[in-house]
Amino acid sequence: MLKQSTSAILSATVLFLGSTAPALAASDGKADLDSVIPGGPADPNSGAPLNWKKPIHDQQVHKFFLIDRLEYGDVDGTNNYLWDAQGWIGGDYNKLWLKTEGEGPMRGGSPESTEFQALYNRTISPFWSAQAGLRYDVNPNPDRGFAVLGLQGLAPYWFESDTSLFVSEDGDVSFRGEFEYELLITQRLILQPRAEINMSAQDVPEYGLGSGLNNTEMGIRLRYEIKREFAPYIGVRWEQTYGETKDIAQAEGEETSSTAFVVGIRAWY
Repeated sequence: MLKQSTSAILSATVLFLGSTAPALAASDGKADLDSVIPGGPADPNSGAPLNWKKPIHDQQVHKFFLIDRLEYGDVDGTNNYLWDAQGWIGGDYNKLWLKTEGEGPMRGGSPESTEFQALYNRTISPFWSAQAGLRYDVNPNPDRGFAVLGLQGLAPYWFESDTSLFVSEDGDVSFRGEFEYELLITQRLILQPRAEINMSAQDVPEYGLGSGLNNTEMGIRLRYEIKREFAPYIGVRWEQTYGETKDIAQAEGEETSSTAFVVGIRAWY
């Protein structure tokens, strides 16, 4: 009885394989694409039908806001404040990116410098974005505007990079590079070194700038994330001017280097 059942199963299997062999041979064992993908207009990049939903689309609007630095500092016995914030709104590829930064004395006057940027941001790779837009400075000197071209993203070894080329309304060209790195001591205690470099292609004495390397700022901050979105910090920052910019500062009786101990908060949402 068992032999008869086994023989019957084997016979049925052979008959099934024999009936499907021509179809498999004709398509090399693959299903006919016409039976899987419907006909009609196709996307020129992927070949998928145009009415299919795209796996990654840029229709949903997201937003993000970061106060990277909001701090109080003691610079050679003078108390001052500083802010550095940015945020964006948009989709996966296209965003409106806003930035602002400035500083000034705690007492006795308005901010020494205030800067605003409004940029179009285009994602060009998983870790990098190209930016273009406008910058406007409000200073004790006459206000002025700039055209901006920038590249922002995550460099190798996880360095956050923000580089920008500026062309003022008078045709003056300058460059700024900002670089940060986060070293996790624990899951909540984070050490963040930071460096900034500013350069100018021309002498702009009315704004205290000489050609070449203008100034650098180095800093290190230790923050504790009470929540991921909120972290107080302490740290130190050091600034130094160079070359013709240093000569202009000395001629006007200004300091050419300074060290500040800072306390502040970092927050995002």
